[in-house]
Amino acid sequence: MRRFEDKTVVITGGSRGIGAAIAFRFAREGAKVMVSANEDAGTTVAAIRSAGGTAESFVADVTDKDNVVALYDAARDAFGEVDISVQNAGVITIAKVEDLTLEEWRRVLDVNTTGVFLCCQEAIARMRRHGRGGRLINTASGQARQGFIYTPHYAASKFAVVGITQSLAKEVAREAITVNAFCPGIIETDMWAYNDEAWGKLMGDYKPGELMAEWVKGIPVGRAGKGEDVAGLVAFLASDDASYITGQTVNVDGGLFMS
Repeated sequence: MRRFEDKTVVITGGSRGIGAAIAFRFAREGAKVMVSANEDAGTTVAAIRSAGGTAESFVADVTDKDNVVALYDAARDAFGEVDISVQNAGVITIAKVEDLTLEEWRRVLDVNTTGVFLCCQEAIARMRRHGRGGRLINTASGQARQGFIYTPHYAASKFAVVGITQSLAKEVAREAITVNAFCPGIIETDMWAYNDEAWGKLMGDYKPGELMAEWVKGIPVGRAGKGEDVAGLVAFLASDDASYITGQTVNVDGGLFMS
C-alpha cells in the first residue's frame, strides 16, 4: 500500500526502537519522513533511503520551543508542511522513591509530556494554516493504564499524554485534525533492555533477560512485541480509514492490558 504518497511526516524519537520502525513504515507507504531525535538519526535515514524511501534527519530537543519550531521548519523546507506528526520521543529512569531525584522527575515529565505538547502545538498551528487537516499521534505507554513500581514520574508523564490527547482532540476535531495515542506494552527495544536490567536489580536477583521473560509469560499472545507491531497501528491511525477516530488511546501490547 502507498497510503501516504506525498504526505509529510514528522517523527520525534525516531532514531531507533519504536520510532525507527514507525519511520520505516511511513516511508514504505510513500511518505516523506523527517526523522528527529536528540541524537543523530543518520543511520535510520540511510536505511530508509537504501530501501527506496524518502527521509531526512534533524537533531532536536523536544523540550525547547525554538528547537521544535526549527524541526517543523526543516520538514517544511525539505518536503512541505506537515500532514502527520508522531510525538514519540521519551525517556525513563527507574529508582526507589527515596532515591528518585527532583532532576529525574522534571526531566522525564519535560521530555515525555511537555515535549508532546510543544510538538502538537506547533503541528496544529501549521495544519491550521495549510487547511488540509492532519493527524497527530502520541506515544503513551502501558504505564498510562497502570503505573509500574519504581517509576511514578514515568507513569505520571504517560497518563498526562492521554489527557493531552483527549483535550486537543476535542479542540481541533472540526478542522479535520485527529489526535490519538497508543500504549505500547513490552516491546523489544533498547529502552526495554535498560528496563529489564534496572527493574531486575531492584526487584530481585534477576539475570539479564529473566525479568523480561517473566513478564512476557503474562502476555496472552505469548511474546514480546516488535516495533513493527506498533508501526502498523500508527499507520492505521494516520490513514483515511481512521478519519472518524479521535481522542482515543489504543493498547498495542498483546493483550497485557485489556481496557
